[in-house]
Amino acid sequence: MKGEEEKKGINRRQFLGYSALGLAGLTILPSWRMADGKRIPPSDRVVLGFIGVGRQGVSDFYSFSKCPGVQVVACADVEGLKRERFKNKVEAWQKSQGIAQRCDMYEFYEDLLERRDIDAVSIATPDHWHALVTIDACRAGKDVYVQKPLAYTIREGLEMVKAVRGNQRVLQVGSQQRSDREFQTAIALVREGAIGHIETIYARVGDPPKPFDLPEQPIPGTLNWNKWMGPLNDPKIHYHPDLCPPISLKPEQDEKLWGAWRWYREMGNGYTADWGAHMFDIAQAALGMDGSGPCEYIPKGYSGAEYLTMKYINGIIMTEQPFREDDPEAKGIRFNGSKGWLKVARGYIECSDPSLLKKQEQKITEGQYEVSSPHMQNFIDAVRSRKNPIAPVEAGCSTNTLCCLANIATELQRPVKWDPVTLSFNDDNEAAGHRLHHYQYRRPYSL
Repeated sequence: MKGEEEKKGINRRQFLGYSALGLAGLTILPSWRMADGKRIPPSDRVVLGFIGVGRQGVSDFYSFSKCPGVQVVACADVEGLKRERFKNKVEAWQKSQGIAQRCDMYEFYEDLLERRDIDAVSIATPDHWHALVTIDACRAGKDVYVQKPLAYTIREGLEMVKAVRGNQRVLQVGSQQRSDREFQTAIALVREGAIGHIETIYARVGDPPKPFDLPEQPIPGTLNWNKWMGPLNDPKIHYHPDLCPPISLKPEQDEKLWGAWRWYREMGNGYTADWGAHMFDIAQAALGMDGSGPCEYIPKGYSGAEYLTMKYINGIIMTEQPFREDDPEAKGIRFNGSKGWLKVARGYIECSDPSLLKKQEQKITEGQYEVSSPHMQNFIDAVRSRKNPIAPVEAGCSTNTLCCLANIATELQRPVKWDPVTLSFNDDNEAAGHRLHHYQYRRPYSL
């Protein structure tokens, strides 16, 4: 098809633009006006498909809907009611924008990936599906926005890096704090040495996962539970509505909670990864450790250790502990340097020397320091430019590896050493055989 397009003197985006016009009948695709006044022609729009359209998938759609030049044409989910809800929301939004309204539904994401008109996919499945869907999407020539944490196991994350780079794709991890002003300010100050040499970091993320203990309940007829399970092979896992929260279309009722799969060892990595993919991720970015990470993990309680402790080869120590005394459970980070300290959380930043924050704000005002666009817009910009987004696959992989290693040490109840250069445990066969390094997929799935 590409050869035929080139013979006719049109590029791929123009060809897809004409195809969309045909599908939409007499609907005219408008140009979009950017904040700087620049217009985006229909031929340069970014066509999205969504895979996993529960609570997080819908939230991601709303964020993408704020990006000029985006069109949504398809969704895939193993739960039929969630597919219908998503289709209704997308078509109502696109009608209000005067663009093609059709949003097709698929039970199997593989069918969505066969669509040649889709440029990129947004993935908000449970973590145990991230790797397979991402790898398949890359092989199908799609760019990827995938929710955090990047993967469920260490090996999955490493294979995702290979798939992204081997297929020359753009991938953005949903660690959106990297696009937030407070965190970008903190990262810049740490990197510039504003508070001196970093000695310790306190990062509050929360508890590790617990063993699965929900009672089995009947599977609803609208859910393909076998497909939801996918590669998981643990016989203890069975259906419970908390794992895939139900919704209702008549009367309309959305999920009452986040999918609880994330809190259980057999299918998730607990708060360690759920919030670690945010807070540990910012620490990694500030230290310049994207693509690397700590070399030793000491679990809470081992030889009197009060907190989960992670040691970097340069001597920096990061602990999972309260970052502010007045709110011990608040999620956030404290960097302790030789010249002072810096605390940062969502909507909050404080420094031992307040003038450093004022100076950084002045740099932003004067244009000396650029603040990233919103996270989804940053991804769309990267899709167009073919440059790395602010949270590329290597950053997501190193943070995911850190979270998995922290949980491996916690479950083994002893220190675990990791070589961030060779990406190996060296001679620790017990750690290397842990399911969070990797596990045997259920047939017919393979990584």
